[in-house]
Amino acid sequence: MILHDLFTFEFLRVVWWALLGVLLIGFALTDGFDMGVGALLPFVGKNGMERRITINTIGPVWEGNQVWFILGGGAIFAAWPPLYAVSFSGFYLAMFAVLAALILRPVGFKYRSKRDSQAWRNGWDWALFVGGAVPALLFGVAVGNVLLGVPFHLTPDLMPMYDGTFYGKFLGLLRPFALLAGVVSLSMLLMHGAAWLTLKAEGPVQERARKIGTVAGIVAAASYALAGVWLAIGVDGFAIVGEVVKDGPSNPLYSEVARGGSWISAYAERPWIIIAPVMGFAGIAMAVMGLRAGREVSTLLWSKLAITGIISSVGLTMFPFILPSTVDTNSSLTVWDSSSSHLTLFVMLVMALIFMPIILAYTSWVYKVLWGKVTEADVTGNPTSY
Repeated sequence: MILHDLFTFEFLRVVWWALLGVLLIGFALTDGFDMGVGALLPFVGKNGMERRITINTIGPVWEGNQVWFILGGGAIFAAWPPLYAVSFSGFYLAMFAVLAALILRPVGFKYRSKRDSQAWRNGWDWALFVGGAVPALLFGVAVGNVLLGVPFHLTPDLMPMYDGTFYGKFLGLLRPFALLAGVVSLSMLLMHGAAWLTLKAEGPVQERARKIGTVAGIVAAASYALAGVWLAIGVDGFAIVGEVVKDGPSNPLYSEVARGGSWISAYAERPWIIIAPVMGFAGIAMAVMGLRAGREVSTLLWSKLAITGIISSVGLTMFPFILPSTVDTNSSLTVWDSSSSHLTLFVMLVMALIFMPIILAYTSWVYKVLWGKVTEADVTGNPTSY
C-alpha cells in the first residue's frame, strides 16, 4: 500500500494515457507493416512466386504483431471504461468492418494454396489486400472523427447515448476531414509496408516496393500537412473551462467543456510537443530518401519514426481530451475524468511493468531468429511456407 500511496491518481492517469499511446504506436509499428504488405500484395507481386515471397515476409510474424492490437483494446477496456463503452458502441459498424477485414487475413493465408487454381489464389490475394487496406484506412478515419468530435452524450447515470441512425453510425463517420485522416493512415502504412519489403525481399518485389513506397511517402507527407492546415483553420477545438480537477472522481459530467478556437493552440501552450510532427515529417522524408537510395534497415527505422511522430502528434495535440462530444460538450471524455479507479490503475501498472519487458524481449528474440531475406529457395524448400 506504500507504493500505492506514492503513485497519485493524477500521475497514474497520465501514465495510462501515455501507455495507451505506446500500445497503439506499437500496433502501428508492427502490424502496420503487415497491413501495408497486404495492401501492396497485388501490385508488387506479378506472378505466383513473387506473391508467395511477399506473403512469406510477414507470414511468421503477423499473428504475434496483432498482440499489440489486443493489448490496446484491453487497455481501453480496463483503464478507460467510458472510452470503451462510447467508442465500441458508437463506432460499432466501423469496428465490424475492421474486424471482418482482419479476419480475411488468416483465412487468406491458410486457404490461398488449398487449390491449384490461379483464379482461386488471385481471389484470396485480393482478400489479403482488403485485409490490409481497409483497416489501415478506417483506423485513420476513426482518428479523424475523434479530432472532429463524436455525437454522443452521457445520461445523469453516465449511460452513453450515441445520436444518429443505425446506418448513420457508419456513413456519418465518412466526413471529409476524417477521410483525409484515413488517407494519411493508409499512405503511411503503405510506405511502412514497402520499407519492410525492401528489407525482407529482393529482386522485382523489392524494386516495385521501393517505387510504390516512395509515392506513398510523398502522399503521406502531403496529406499530413494538409490535415494540419485543415485542423488549424477548419476544425473547432475543445477546452476545459473553469477549474481542472486532476484527481477527482471519474465523472465527465463534473467538468465544464467549451468548444471553439483551434486544436493547434496546444502548441502555444506546450511548445515542446512540436517534436511530434517534426518527427513525422522528418521520418517520412528520410524513409522516402532511403527507399530511393536502396537503403534497407535505416529506411524501416525512419518509417517507424514517422509513424511514432504522426500518431503522437494526435494525442499530444488533444491532451487532455480523449473523445470529445459534439452533442453535449460536458460529456466529453478527458484524461482527468474517464479512467478506472486509483487502485485499478495501480495494479494494472504493476502488471504492465512485469509483463511488458517480457513481451518486448520475446518479440525482439523472434525478429532476431527470423532475420534475413525471404528468397524463392526459402519458399520452395520450406513445406510450412505459405
